[in-house]
Order: sequence, then structure tokens, then C-alpha cells
Amino acid sequence: MWFLPATLPLLPLLLLLGQAPPSRPQSLGTMKLRLVGPSSKPEEGRLEVLHQGQWGTVCDDDFALQEATVACRQLGFEGALTWAHSAKYGSGEGPIWLDNVHCVGTESSLDQCGSNGWGVSDCTHSEDVGVVCHPQRQRGYISERVSNALGPQDRRLEEVRLKPILASAKRQSPVTEGAVEVKYEGHWRQVCDQGWTRNNSRVVCGMLGFPSEAPVDSHYYRKVWDSKMKDPNSRLKSLTKKNSFWIHRVNCLGTEPHMANCQVQVAPAQGKLRPACPGGMHAVVSCMAGPRFRPLKAKPGRKESRAEEMKVRLRSGAQVGEGRVEVLMNRQWGTVCDHGWNLISASVVCRQLGFGSAREALFGARLGQALGPIHLSEVRCRGYERTLSDCPSLEGSQNGCQHDNDAAVRCNIPNMGFQDQVRLAGGRSPEEGVVEVQVEVNGVQRWGAVCSDHWGLTEAMVACRQLGLGFASHAIKDTWYWQGTPGAREVVMSGVRCSGTELALQQCQRHGPVHCSHGAGRFSAGVSCTDSAPDLVMNAQLVQETAYLEDRPLSLLYCAHEENCLSQSADRMDWPYGHRRLLRFSSQIHNLGRADFRPKMGRHSWIWHQCHRHYHSIEVFTHYDLLTLNGSKVAEGHKASFCLEDTNCPTGMQRRYACANFGEQGVTVGCWDTYRHDIDCQWVDITDVGPGDYIFQVVVNPKFEVAESDFSNNMMRCRCKYDGQRVWLHNCHTGDSYRANTELSQEQEQRLRNNLI
Repeated sequence: MWFLPATLPLLPLLLLLGQAPPSRPQSLGTMKLRLVGPSSKPEEGRLEVLHQGQWGTVCDDDFALQEATVACRQLGFEGALTWAHSAKYGSGEGPIWLDNVHCVGTESSLDQCGSNGWGVSDCTHSEDVGVVCHPQRQRGYISERVSNALGPQDRRLEEVRLKPILASAKRQSPVTEGAVEVKYEGHWRQVCDQGWTRNNSRVVCGMLGFPSEAPVDSHYYRKVWDSKMKDPNSRLKSLTKKNSFWIHRVNCLGTEPHMANCQVQVAPAQGKLRPACPGGMHAVVSCMAGPRFRPLKAKPGRKESRAEEMKVRLRSGAQVGEGRVEVLMNRQWGTVCDHGWNLISASVVCRQLGFGSAREALFGARLGQALGPIHLSEVRCRGYERTLSDCPSLEGSQNGCQHDNDAAVRCNIPNMGFQDQVRLAGGRSPEEGVVEVQVEVNGVQRWGAVCSDHWGLTEAMVACRQLGLGFASHAIKDTWYWQGTPGAREVVMSGVRCSGTELALQQCQRHGPVHCSHGAGRFSAGVSCTDSAPDLVMNAQLVQETAYLEDRPLSLLYCAHEENCLSQSADRMDWPYGHRRLLRFSSQIHNLGRADFRPKMGRHSWIWHQCHRHYHSIEVFTHYDLLTLNGSKVAEGHKASFCLEDTNCPTGMQRRYACANFGEQGVTVGCWDTYRHDIDCQWVDITDVGPGDYIFQVVVNPKFEVAESDFSNNMMRCRCKYDGQRVWLHNCHTGDSYRANTELSQEQEQRLRNNLI
């Protein structure tokens, strides 16, 4: 029996296997539905409908919970939890098949509900509806997960693992060496080593999250095998005589992202009585872990410069090893267009970054859009390239790519066991609760709470990532309303300080002996996690193009003075006589994430400013500063508070937030909030600054008041030259968009933000 590459049609493949196609559950209605989107959960995504042989979307107009309930039941779930408007799960392609859908809620299929009719719609794909179903399946329903992941959907080669044999291999985390075991039809089987190649090892290592394979001492393993075969009581000896114990033969090219894409012979041809692995033993594989997953004492396999490492990176991913693909070219970071993007090219990126092969290649900016250049398009890797730059490609500007075509990837990563060392307790849902960690106390592994002193969003982000729950939406210091697990309420970790890149809280800096000023109980650390988050980025080019000086009379600055938008020396002036010299500029703040940016405080806490006649929803939203070249602040013009709204949105997308008339405040996904150069407080007061060279700096969300998917791009800097009469801004860039060797560590960034250098 042979599994052949995924390119073969499904029916011949199944006939080759000597079996009929598996029976599928009949759809409850005549229409076929599926859920598509960036979430890894099968119960949520963009709702798509199959009509006339083509998949299309459903518009969110009039769509509500009863329509979502009908769709979820048709998909085989118990019901719907909620629904999502405005293409929360990404914009679809093809026709918008249904609009103004109206269901009673008892229908068995969406096509039994009222609508405008097939294809009759006044919507755009920015209004594609999504649904979140109850994870519980209806009895007897077989999941039909739609995914562009690996191999034929009906493959039964589900996963692989390494079973360590040597004592030293058993102690390692992650396990990098051992006998290959393949899960086939729900059972683990070993693989015969006859005909086993390094190409096969490379595919196995890639599936397990490792970038490359290493040589194995096969003579030593053969000695161990032979000694076990001589033992008459060996269970292994009896198992090897059963053909059902073996995968007979594997034949990979080495470029496949999954073993299901290789040729795999499960057992000898039918009718032949010879054993599956005569005289052979189990195949043994050794893998090389990437730099992030090696023990601290392990030395890297080859010398890699920081610049070489950083020529590709992943951004805006909720988990380690996933994100939008960005490459460094011409000293500037830019994206990759999804035209021609596939699992082979995605796997080259993953291996270059020290992960395994690609689990999923994502299209259509599914993990967020970027600003700036699109460097590459039509990337065509063959699979053995060392870096993405080794693959043939076109310039991104050559075939009309936009940032809604930004490519992304999800990589296989090693199982480090970190997810088993943290848990949440007491929350209303599995995504929130008191953080409980497992640490060693006096030589014994114990569960306990985390002290909330210094607990913030950066630490909460690490906890949510370790739990596999995405981003942190809130870092909670006061958790009296959540009951922790009995026996795990004592604080076992305190003084936690994370940079944000750690794989687990146990990797963050923390106190040696536990010291918590509040003690346990009410002030234990808690989190609320979410699978999508906003991401604010300043348009650096606009700042550079719009900067100028203005000498503004004090008589026009009363409102600005009231809102603390002038330097302190303005307090000592003879109002209303005199003027202030202002460095003015326009700012445009884009939300490039996958969730709306909303104020932390509810309307009841917003502050009315009579002078400017609007409500401020965030106390400190931006810092505008002028710094010396060594980072000392010489002038400031921060906006003390902010009114957030959608000033503009892409064509076809509706503005949802407006400050006028006590309206809802926020910035919608894909939209931007613009502050023109000629409005109050849109400046830095440089009245007291002498001529010279400076750094002009803008920091958005400086106190991390609202959670974002990526804080590294919240700072924008320009070089500034001031001669006493004129000002020039040049070299403006966000903190994460410039050349690799000028990037600062997060700790240095924080010092600069707080002007501690």
C-alpha cells in the first residue's frame, strides 16, 4: 500500500490504498458551508458558501445570532456563541453569494432562510461575516476542517515523534534523537530503517520543529537493537514480528513539509507473507534544534552573524513561529507578496529562522498588513535553499501587489513542554484567570501563584503565548474575584520581568527567594487572553514631509496650555503677550492589527474638555519629544489625552468610530486616525531649544495602556537639524522598520522612552 504525493487526485489515491473513499456525513441542508480564517480553531472563521461549484462569502448586513446558529448547526456544531462583522477573519475572494440573510433560527440549512437571492448584494469583501460556533460537535458528526495545510485531507499519516533510546536523549528537552514513530490510523508504528535516507530524516525533523537533521551513530544503535532481540522476554521482539507494527518504507525528497507528502509504503504488497522489515531495525533520527530551543550551554552548529540572522523575520503572530513574513533589503524591512506563495517557500523561511518546516502558508494578509515596501513577489523556492534570498523571485512592485496580499506563515516548533508548566484558574472562560505556574521549590516541583508586583502586559503576553492562547488583552493585578486552585494559592514566583520574546514565564528574570509585598490571594497575577489584537503604527513618511516651524502668539494657546501641551517655561510668561516656537507636523496612526483599537476605559471614565469640546478616552496616548543624540530630553509636546476615531478607511470599508456627539472611540482594523499639523497640541514646543542636531521621537501608547500584537513598532524617530530659524527632519522610521544593526533591545527602547539614558 502506497501513500503518494498530495498532487494526485483523491479517488485514485484511495483506490491505490485498496479501500473505498470514506463515507462522509450527509449535509443537513443542500448548501455546503465552511469556516476559513487565521484562527487555528475549527469552530470559528469567515463563513463561506459553495454555490455553482464556487466558494463565496456572506455579507454581514442584518446577520445576527440566529443566522449564526443555523450556520453552526449546519456545520455540525451544537450552536453559535457569537458572530463577527467587518471581515474580522479576513476578506474573502470570489462572489458574495448571500446578503441580508434572515433566519428564524430553527432552519436546518442557511439556504432555507430568506435573503436577497444568490449573488444579489451591495456589499464588498470588507463586510464578510464570520461566526464563532460552540466547540461541541453534534453527535456522529465528523469534522471537515478546511485548511491549506498539508497533504491530502484524508491522509491517515497523522503525526510523527521520536522515541528516545539513550539515557542522555531522554533527559533532553526538546527530544532531538530517537526512533521514528508514525501515527497511522490512530496507532503509533515504528518505521523500518531499510532504505532510510537523510532526506527522510530532514522531513521528520522539519515536522518536529527542527531546521535540519544530524548524522546518527547507526552502528551503536544496531548493537542496542541486537541485544534486545536476543532477550527472549523482550516485548519488542514479539512486536517486530507483526506487520502491523511497521511502516514498511518511506521515500522523501527532503523538501516535503509533511511525511504525508512523501511516498510511504505501509506494509508489503497484499498476498505476500514475508515480514515488513526482514532483518531490519527501527529508523533512528537525530535533529539539530534552532538557536531559541537549544540548552543555554549548547554551542551553535555554525557561526551566524546577527545581520544574517535578521534578514528575515515574522511579525504580528500570536504564537512563536508564526507571523507576517518580512525581509530586509536596501537597509529597510518590507513584506512578501502572496502571489505564488506556497508551503515549500514558507518552509525555507521557517528553517532560516531556526524552526521546522511550515505547517501552513497564509495568504491575503491573514496575520495583518504592514506599511512600507513590498520587497518580493512570485517567490519560487525548491526547498533546499538556505535563505529566502537564495530563491528566484520578482520585485514586489512588478505585478501590482498591495499590502492586503502580505504573505504569512505558521511554522512547526519543537515541543518544549512549557505549556504543561502554566495554567489559568477561576476565570469565566478558558482564556482568563489567575496565572498558576509550576516551579521547583526545595527540589520539588510545585504549583503556585505569581506575585502581581511589576506584572504588566509584557509579562501577560508571555503567559498567554505559553498557554497557546494568543495575545494578552489585559494584565490583571487584582484578582480577588477569581478563586485559584486549592493547594496552589501560595506565591512561588515574584519579581517577574519579561522582555516579551521568552517562550515561558520560567525563562523571564525573577526574584531568587520569593518576595511579594502584597502576599498571595487577592493580589495574585491574572491574565485575559485573546486570539487577535490591534497594532498601531505611525506613518513615518508623513511626519517627515509635513514638519515645519511656527511662532504662535500666546493669545491663541490658552486651550493648549490648559491641556499641558507647552513646555513648563510657558507658565512663567506674561500671558497673553509673547509667543512660543512650535515644531509642527501631521501624524497618521494606522491600525494594522486584526482587532479594533479601543480605549481601556469605558465611557463613564472619559474626561470632557470644555476648551476643545470633546471627550478624551485615553489619558496618555502619545509622547512627542525632542532628544539630544544621547537620549536626554530637551523639549516635549506630548498630547496628554486623546480623542480616537477613524479619520479615513480603505475604499469600501465603513468608518465605525467618531468622537463627535459622545460617539464611540477607537480605530478600526485597516483604518487610521489622522491629526493634522494645524490642530492644537500637534507639536513639540522648542522655544527653549538652541540650534543643533537632535532626535525627534514619537511614541504611541507609551504606557502600554492598551494591548497590541506588537509593541516594537510603536516608536518613530527622525534625525532633526535646527539652525535657530529653520528645521529639517530626515531619516524618519519606526522602531522596527530600519536596518538590523541599528535596532535597540527592548530594554534600551524602554529607557529611551522614559528618558533614562
